[in-house]
Amino acid sequence: MSAFPARLARRQFAVVCAAGLALLFAIPAPAHADPAFQKWLEGTWPQAQKLGVSRATFSAATHGLTPDLSLPDLVIPGKPDRPSGAQAEFVQTPAAYVSETTISRLAERGKQLAADHRATLARIEKQFGVPPNVILAIWGRETAYGGYRLPHNAVRVLATQAYTGRRKDMFREEFLLALKILQEGHIKLADMRSSWAGAMGLTQFLPSEFYKYAVDFDGDGRRDIWTSVPDALASAAQQLAGKGWQRGSRWAYEVRVPKGVDCTIAEPTVTLPLEEWLRRGYVLAHGRRVSPNELQTPASLLLPEGASGPAFLTLPNYYVIKAYNFSDLYVLFVGHLSERIGDPRGFETRWSKTGQLRSADVEKMQQVLTQRGLYKDKIDGKAGMQTRSALGAYQKANRLTVDCWPSAPVLEHMQRGARN
Repeated sequence: MSAFPARLARRQFAVVCAAGLALLFAIPAPAHADPAFQKWLEGTWPQAQKLGVSRATFSAATHGLTPDLSLPDLVIPGKPDRPSGAQAEFVQTPAAYVSETTISRLAERGKQLAADHRATLARIEKQFGVPPNVILAIWGRETAYGGYRLPHNAVRVLATQAYTGRRKDMFREEFLLALKILQEGHIKLADMRSSWAGAMGLTQFLPSEFYKYAVDFDGDGRRDIWTSVPDALASAAQQLAGKGWQRGSRWAYEVRVPKGVDCTIAEPTVTLPLEEWLRRGYVLAHGRRVSPNELQTPASLLLPEGASGPAFLTLPNYYVIKAYNFSDLYVLFVGHLSERIGDPRGFETRWSKTGQLRSADVEKMQQVLTQRGLYKDKIDGKAGMQTRSALGAYQKANRLTVDCWPSAPVLEHMQRGARN
């Protein structure tokens, strides 16, 4: 949908079509249009044309379009950046994000859907190797099993991100592919809804992912990730398989860690065979057992709350889910929900943290850690594995309590050191 009301847009388009394309080009842009944005849009036409997009499709999708400057992850001259850290994955504590209330509700619905789609899910697992509950959990997290209406006009989102976002080149390609999707009739313009980052459909695909992974699994000749449950779930499974999903292996195991474990080792470069972690005293939660084929699988330690809260040994499939959405909390949500659909037990160890620093404060920490040579990843305000590990190293070096958790007292200590 454009900035015009839907009814007016349809009426205008009908009049334009009746009068011919020449009249369409003669219609002036709205008075509030951004001339620079309109010029940028027109500059994308040659590339769209090369993708097979007709002028009529291009004009229908872009006429009257304005940038949505309320989106996160934008870089607007003269205004503070709107970081992607506004996402729940990066500003909520693990306990708040992996909410027991939400998990239990989605798990109950997931059980019903597992029964409703048993045959389809079995065929998906046979073809792609991804367990039914993992696919259901992604569907549940992305759109509450289709109950959540994505809030944005996908074309407007993608055009805005391509025009003034942090990743302009990537989103320019996504914008052009969205036009191609419209040209080929996979979805109507009015129904092309998305997240703030342009992901669409029941399991939220970017346009490039649609062309790479979308599957016609219901046999109707269409790849319909928007309304066809078989197509959407099979497409999600094909994406996971394409990113390296290992058939017959779990995503992670919750564990009880040995007393006094060093939280700075909880990052992806520290890997051992799963069997070796167990030999060193890590105990699987809820009395679970490792299947023999997983004993030599490389695993790394994940401590989402630093030295507090639940601990996990993550397997390669953990990082496959993370490639679907680059957030540890997202993977924990999906992984835990996939288990809860078939097992009523929650986390064995309770979450404990009740506060999370603002992204801007985490960014300040990352800057100090970078200056000290302790952190070598992106300065993005996200307290991920490597940030928590580097923070623990800082705490060690400064004889502070080592808990690998970004807190106000540690930030204050860093800032006090900078002032001295």
